[in-house]
Amino acid sequence: MTDLRNPAHRVSDRALALWHVEAAAKAVVVAAVGCAAALVWVPGGWRWALAAAVVAACAVVAVVVPQWRYRVHRWEVSPTAVYTQRGWWARERRIAPMSRVQTVDLAQGVLARVFGLATVTVTTASAAGPLRIDGLDQGVALALVEELTRAADLVAGDAT
Repeated sequence: MTDLRNPAHRVSDRALALWHVEAAAKAVVVAAVGCAAALVWVPGGWRWALAAAVVAACAVVAVVVPQWRYRVHRWEVSPTAVYTQRGWWARERRIAPMSRVQTVDLAQGVLARVFGLATVTVTTASAAGPLRIDGLDQGVALALVEELTRAADLVAGDAT
């Protein structure tokens, strides 16, 4: 697992739907604030043009970013390491040897629970911080937590 190919597993298809809902909610707030600011502070006819541009930009972001994020987010576990790829604008690829795994956590926000999704966070003995795998099917996430916990327990040492 030393090559930097894309990790084997995609996140759940439902993560795409969740990310669209989250992006749309953020876009509505940003568009409302942007339009209000444009209508209050921009003089003349430019205020409507700027308000329309803000709404259009927010709509594009709400549609494009979740798609892009879904195409990038991947994960894989081998007997010796955890490998993640995430991001949408800037990509981050991380490989954490099992010998460095300290904790494995599962989290579900309210919306994630509605969509049956979870996030697995693998904390390592690394200054780079934890590895996160967002958008996993809840059953896959539970099995992954169990697998990683068992695998890390088999490695001798204290993960430092």
